[in-house]
Amino acid sequence: MIAPDALREIIRHGLLSFPVTPFDTEDRFAPKPFQAHLEWLKPHKVAGLIVAGGTGEMFSLTPEEIVSVVRAARETAGDAPVIAGCGYGVRMACDLARAIEAAGGDGILLLPHYLTEGPQEGVANRIRAVCRATKMAVIVYNRGQARISAETLEQLADECPNLIGFKDGTGDIDNVRRVTVRLGDRLAYIGGMPTHELFAQAYRGAGMATYSSAVFNFVPETALEFHGAFLAGDDARCEQLLKDFYYPFTKIRDRKPGYAVSAIKAGVALRGFETGHVRAPLTDLTGEEVDMMRELIKGRN
Repeated sequence: MIAPDALREIIRHGLLSFPVTPFDTEDRFAPKPFQAHLEWLKPHKVAGLIVAGGTGEMFSLTPEEIVSVVRAARETAGDAPVIAGCGYGVRMACDLARAIEAAGGDGILLLPHYLTEGPQEGVANRIRAVCRATKMAVIVYNRGQARISAETLEQLADECPNLIGFKDGTGDIDNVRRVTVRLGDRLAYIGGMPTHELFAQAYRGAGMATYSSAVFNFVPETALEFHGAFLAGDDARCEQLLKDFYYPFTKIRDRKPGYAVSAIKAGVALRGFETGHVRAPLTDLTGEEVDMMRELIKGRN
């Protein structure tokens, strides 16, 4: 296991990959296609893998499947950090964090709790409990009903040494800036909006130095080219890539709710990997939309 402080430094400025989770014809996790896809991606260096996350359909996986995904990733990832999605109710999240650690994980991305709202005190209590349940690094995903204020996050960072990251999927730049100003180098900051490349430059101005990329799944060189231009402050190149690839991709992604995941899985399948269907409540792309994806990625790596 990579020490939390060391993992924080590894991911602070590096691109993070969000692999999809393939299923077989009987709707079971398919480890061999998953590992084959990771092997294909391996030459394209990233700061770590976030497996069984949002793009990996964590919300539709059982805890046992999440642990199986972690084991399969650990066998294939080499020295790359393996971070896993973790969530559900507080007791389930604590149990799952311990199981992920035992399976060889280096950290967890703590996704929002299910259904109900809660005050800041309750949101903090859940994060605190999960941090105390594991020695691994913990990254908080600020999204949905688990939004956290800069003040609450600072308190938790003081109490929980293994809390090393803040990932934002809200689009609330004001809160992001309050967090990055208040906590400084104490945390790594990760952009987590759907197709975050669309928001990366704005988030950079708020102090968020990197992000996770879902399109890396099927156009890794394009994803790394954008990230390199982003780090170099080459806004002209970023904007050209937005026009040439990312905005056309979002026209497909935005055709139905949930296509932020479905379109990525379709892209992976077009690269020749067995992915299976997405699980309900998501739906697969239509044949016409798959053809649109095929045209989009033609000649692009």
